[in-house]
Amino acid sequence: MSTQEPIEIRDSDVYAVSEKGEEELKRGSTELSKAALELMVLLDGKSSLADLARHTGVLTPQIIRHTAKALAQQGYIVPGAPEPELKIDFGWFFANQAPPEPSAEAAERANGEADSGTAALKLDGYYVSIARKSARRIEPASATGYSVLVVEDDPELQRSLKFLLSMEKFKPRTAANRDEILEALRLPPLPDVVLLDIGLPDTNGFDVLARMRQYPQLKSIPVIMLTGHAQRDDVMRGLAGGADGYITKPFDRDVLLTSIRAVLGLS
Repeated sequence: MSTQEPIEIRDSDVYAVSEKGEEELKRGSTELSKAALELMVLLDGKSSLADLARHTGVLTPQIIRHTAKALAQQGYIVPGAPEPELKIDFGWFFANQAPPEPSAEAAERANGEADSGTAALKLDGYYVSIARKSARRIEPASATGYSVLVVEDDPELQRSLKFLLSMEKFKPRTAANRDEILEALRLPPLPDVVLLDIGLPDTNGFDVLARMRQYPQLKSIPVIMLTGHAQRDDVMRGLAGGADGYITKPFDRDVLLTSIRAVLGLS
């Protein structure tokens, strides 16, 4: 970004830390003041300047605007704009009626996968790891890389998965309940993969999977069930419902990463 170009800053502007900013933070740079570094952390690409002023309770929008402009001119952050919502009608996504039962053909196919072992099913009474390799390489929905939506209500596991995925150059997004799931699916780009827990506080993963498979915009997104439900009936229900993978907790990190790459068609 050229420092000669004027930057118009509005209270509604949203900022995200640039790669330069992340590198400076990693190195513990002393080139920026502590206050500026703290503000960079808060400029997460989601909060407006007005939101930040309310959050800090100390800094005014004018001070934040001035600091943000200076940081943007130096390339530490980049101005952006909130993404528009995807035009998907979610009116009945979480309606009270039960989702339709899987077809007899889907149930038979899922049962065959589990019995034959051709999909690399490992089941010893408590551990399951299965993933259906995509016949083609799925291109990421965003130029910044593959995004993974983690639907998990355990805060510690959610943080661990975010860290693991980030280390492997995936772009993690998280949701812990049905409202957060809807929000994650409304904002583009859509996730490239969904890791879906079954036991959620106000819904269950089987219903979410069934409804995703009924939406044209969502039905092709690979879904891996990541859950503590390890009964054979649960595995069958997930596979018959259209899941591309089923992994039980506790899981091996390499198994999970291999499964994600498999459903994306990556080597």
